[in-house]
Amino acid sequence: MDLSVRIGSLLLKNPLIAASGCFGYGVEYADVVDLSSLGAIAVKGLFLSEREGHAAPRIVETPAGMLNAIGLQGIGVRRFVSEKLPELRARNATVVVNVCGTTLDEYVEVSRILSDAEGVGAIELNISCPNIKEGGIQFGCSLNGTYDVVSAVRKVTRLPVIPKLTPNVTDVPSFARAAEEGGADAVSLVNTFLAMVIDIETRQPKISNVVGGLSGPAIRPIAVRMVYECRQTVRIPIIGMGGIADARDALEFMIAGATAVQVGTANFVDPFIWTKLVDGIRDYLQRHRIARVSDLVGTIDTHASATERSGV
Repeated sequence: MDLSVRIGSLLLKNPLIAASGCFGYGVEYADVVDLSSLGAIAVKGLFLSEREGHAAPRIVETPAGMLNAIGLQGIGVRRFVSEKLPELRARNATVVVNVCGTTLDEYVEVSRILSDAEGVGAIELNISCPNIKEGGIQFGCSLNGTYDVVSAVRKVTRLPVIPKLTPNVTDVPSFARAAEEGGADAVSLVNTFLAMVIDIETRQPKISNVVGGLSGPAIRPIAVRMVYECRQTVRIPIIGMGGIADARDALEFMIAGATAVQVGTANFVDPFIWTKLVDGIRDYLQRHRIARVSDLVGTIDTHASATERSGV
């Protein structure tokens, strides 16, 4: 079975990517996961400088999901290049760097620094984090802003540029189109949904930021729908994510139109999920006599009759 997929000029050995924010910088998982066995690792978001993030509590479990407001805590791009990237290279990891910014110039500068660093495979533009008030989400909720940041970064790098889109807008496909027109090689979607949890005894929010981003299986059907809609709108590859907990979930995203998928919250439940995902995808391809996983992308059949769909 050929599990390889292509995202722009980046060839992945399989369609499984560790989602940014849920896998640290990759090196934290190196003792339990063979980093080279993953399609790629999308590392924790990086600004130009170090960032502390929000005060605790920053994570709370919800029914079929998790709410977080980490606030994009990070070590900054220069420390990443000097401290983390060499170890990732040594472990033969394919690295996608999640780039953050509070201004357009910061996105450009962080991307420029990464483009000069050995071992970076692609840039994922974080224009969709719901947990900070400045920067990213302001670009990601504006069609012009999305186009501007993608086109500005496109001018300073030859690496694949992959904006990460927010679901917290009324028409996600229009933002995918703006990204494509700006020069994106692919889009990743979706980021977390803006949400809130209240402790009814204290009548206080359960996280310090009051609101945060909801992830996990609860959001998966909505994310699958958004991937499907964007597949009808753009020609560039889509990286789907949102609540993937097993191989069936990953396959659902791919059938809807995703070329690759990112897995995030499930890492907190099962750090050993990756082998199970690969085995499950391979078994599916074998059962359905599909030689290449890329042939599965966008194969949803929406024309079957109601009787055929019910299996009667």
